[in-house]
Amino acid sequence: MISKLFPRTFDARLTRFLTIPQSFSLTNSGSLSIYRSMSNGVKPFSYPKPSPKIAGQAKDVWSIVNEAAAEAQNSLPFPILNLGQGFFSYNPPDFAIKAAQAALDDVSCNQYSPTRGRISLRKALAAAYEPTYGRKIDWDTEVVVTSGANEGMFSAFTGFLSEGDEVIVFEPFFDQYISNIELPGGKVVYVPLVPPSNDDTRTVSSTEWTVDFDDLESKISPRTKMIVINSPHNPVGKVFSREELERIGKLAVDNNIIVLSDEVYDRLYYSEFTRIATLSPELQKLTLTVGSAGKTFSATGWRVGWLIGDAELIKYVAAAHTRICFCVNSPLQEGTAVALQEAIKPENTFFEDHVESYKRKLKNFNRIWDELGLTYTDPDGGYFVLVNFSKLQIPEDYDFPEEILARGTRDFKMTYWLIREIGLVTIPPTEFYLPEHAHLAEKYLRFAVCKTDDYLEQAVERLRLLKPYIKSD
Repeated sequence: MISKLFPRTFDARLTRFLTIPQSFSLTNSGSLSIYRSMSNGVKPFSYPKPSPKIAGQAKDVWSIVNEAAAEAQNSLPFPILNLGQGFFSYNPPDFAIKAAQAALDDVSCNQYSPTRGRISLRKALAAAYEPTYGRKIDWDTEVVVTSGANEGMFSAFTGFLSEGDEVIVFEPFFDQYISNIELPGGKVVYVPLVPPSNDDTRTVSSTEWTVDFDDLESKISPRTKMIVINSPHNPVGKVFSREELERIGKLAVDNNIIVLSDEVYDRLYYSEFTRIATLSPELQKLTLTVGSAGKTFSATGWRVGWLIGDAELIKYVAAAHTRICFCVNSPLQEGTAVALQEAIKPENTFFEDHVESYKRKLKNFNRIWDELGLTYTDPDGGYFVLVNFSKLQIPEDYDFPEEILARGTRDFKMTYWLIREIGLVTIPPTEFYLPEHAHLAEKYLRFAVCKTDDYLEQAVERLRLLKPYIKSD
């Protein structure tokens, strides 16, 4: 402040050398203050208004749970355990780490990469996907590398959506889909997956979460431009069956709809997995397949993703990607390329071992639900578990903050209570639903098992503290 730079006695003389706007005055303390002059109509300062597409968004669940966890840690006698967000508590495989480290010594890897991605990575992706595609993939025209799968999907929506175009999304959905669709001017049309019946009393398979095809077909209109599929699915763990994909694919072909197939968990499935792009030549032309190095190699911080599809589709995704971020970081592209080349070698069992390790993690972790008498959805893919907490009894007079009460759903209250009382972070799945469909999910909580075995064992011990709060049958 000026008053701290000049003696107070110099205030009067100071004004002779300063051109002071009429909206300013010198106070008795010698500091400058801003005031509204009623006589000359000077308006108070206000920031320009942001876009309603951004300003209208509610506080996201990740901020809510992380802030609650940080606050709770101050009063808890043990460290917070985070089974909420899907980040890993361990490193990528050694061959991936070494490849990324080596890339930093390559001059070209410290400079811009081609906007569609490094040639080495696009060639490696083509080679990795060709066995399941059953055809050659043109690495030059049918592959684009993006800053994570999320930016890749945003590029796809930006490349194809005009104002008012509709995109069909199944609920529950990955929350980033919604803003990614709306920012380019698209309109989201929701189709809820139908939950299993009687799952309060029995553990169910993720295959029992089904598509209501009458509802789906009724949502298709002349403005429908795209449909989003997530298989294996977050948070349900559902792997869409071949029959389901064929029915969805027929609707897409009959109505000339682009299929955005989010397959970031495609290396982590425990039952038969089908790529919708492989079902027919017509579907291959309409499908954009999304992949992720973060999910494939347990490296979510690398932010390397990709889209594979017909050259006529990819060129528009690539054009949007160029304007959004131009290119992806070079060292980790190269690290991903070398890691893929290594992982697909016949003698390398990384992908098979990865699946087996998650089968073991899920089996060991899920035993706690049987112990507590809670039911859950047994996933066929991915690393999330939806658990039915309808038997959890929270004290009626428990003090919840306003932002939790404002959500109006039981799962947000349960999430907050678990953080505060046992130091365990989970995610309330109503965040992945429209408010009018929240009743379908508010009895569940989502847990991520992408952690070390020791970390999961600590979580099991914390969950045992819930026994006094579980309502008996």
